[in-house]
Amino acid sequence: MKTQIYMTKTKAYQDLGTTNLLESLVKRTNNFLYGLCYKKHITQKQYEKLKVNKEEVELAHLCFLPKVHKPNTPLRPIMAGLKSPTIGISKWLDGLLRPLFDRLASETTILNGVQLIKQVERWSATYLTAATSFITMDVTDLYTMISQEGRVTALKRLIEASGLKQIDGVKKAIILVLTRFIMTNNYFYLDGSYYKKIREGAMGSPLIITITNAYMYFVERPISKWANRTCSLYYRYIDDLFIMSNVHADILKGFVKF
Repeated sequence: MKTQIYMTKTKAYQDLGTTNLLESLVKRTNNFLYGLCYKKHITQKQYEKLKVNKEEVELAHLCFLPKVHKPNTPLRPIMAGLKSPTIGISKWLDGLLRPLFDRLASETTILNGVQLIKQVERWSATYLTAATSFITMDVTDLYTMISQEGRVTALKRLIEASGLKQIDGVKKAIILVLTRFIMTNNYFYLDGSYYKKIREGAMGSPLIITITNAYMYFVERPISKWANRTCSLYYRYIDDLFIMSNVHADILKGFVKF
């Protein structure tokens, strides 16, 4: 029941019935890659690495994990697509782009709880008082609320902010074309039916995680600048935001409505 409610609410899934589209997706992916190689947008070596062997792939499966730590136990959609026809492209692009994000966002992004605790201890040694406010925020449905074009724009800004025109010999425009292909060819199986994800990204895809982080990096710039101006502490882990501040609580109440 919760699964159907979630899928209806987000309007991100198109029911394709019981026809398995794996073969057509494999063919479309290989034709797409061959076209890029033929036009010398990617190398022969890159093409050989990314092309799909139809005997080794299957459509992704969608599953939902309950968020037991939240009221009403909402669901988190996870796309299990380790054998998806587009997973090779996703992993390859993620390998190119994630280092760019890691360098750009190192001052506001944390990788785990231990890292956050160390930053809290460091900040507290100078600024902690009896009036310090602790604030946590959560971005609702992060992976389904960002449009596909919004993600592409974030990726474009990430590359531009890094001062690069190409990565591993691949031009920015081609990276964006590859990204769009992944997002517009997102098929999966669930409870006897096949679906296409027609909006946003899918949690579980390596590239989508990096793009989502990039999107949030640009969204959170005003918060980060505010934290620097007010000697506050701000960090984010994917969709969880953490703030420590000595700014008056009434001001913070208005701020967290951002």
